[in-house]
Amino acid sequence: MNTYDARIEPATRAAPPVPRGPHPAPSGSWSVAPEPFTTPAAVALRRAYYAEVAGRYWNRPVTEAETDQGLLEFPDDALAPPTGRFVVGRHRGEPLACGGVRLLDPATAELTRVYVDPRARGTGGGAALLEALEAQARALGAERVRLDTRSDLVEARALYVSQGYAEIPAYSSGPYAEHWFEKRLA
Repeated sequence: MNTYDARIEPATRAAPPVPRGPHPAPSGSWSVAPEPFTTPAAVALRRAYYAEVAGRYWNRPVTEAETDQGLLEFPDDALAPPTGRFVVGRHRGEPLACGGVRLLDPATAELTRVYVDPRARGTGGGAALLEALEAQARALGAERVRLDTRSDLVEARALYVSQGYAEIPAYSSGPYAEHWFEKRLA
């Protein structure tokens, strides 16, 4: 079994610009609800999320062992009550999206593990997912939400901008954070 350090240098890549066009509105075929991050659907989505973001970072497919190791190195324990939540999005009943929110401080929540299966992108799932995560952040008492992401995750950056997130100076120093966003909650 070959293991890889998640902190290795990424494949050489240029950071594509963030598209500024409109993002499709939720179609009504999406439902997003809180769910423990340990359910079979949530685990499968978390694994898919990690495999995609690590694979794009390393510019190669990720093995099951690497996914297992990544989930151990970056646990999701903070995405459980009382200071966090995890949600699963279903498109026509099939679990195809997920995301988590956790409190950084009493007024600030952070979104993480935001993922929409590639088969469901462009159907409004990302917008529905963010709306649900923002509602969970409000329920936790947050006045604003923040997140960080990488330059190569162009689709995610475009989604955040289309949903009212503004790029801000760095608020964290994670090894994979290259862009930071914030949105004030009403």
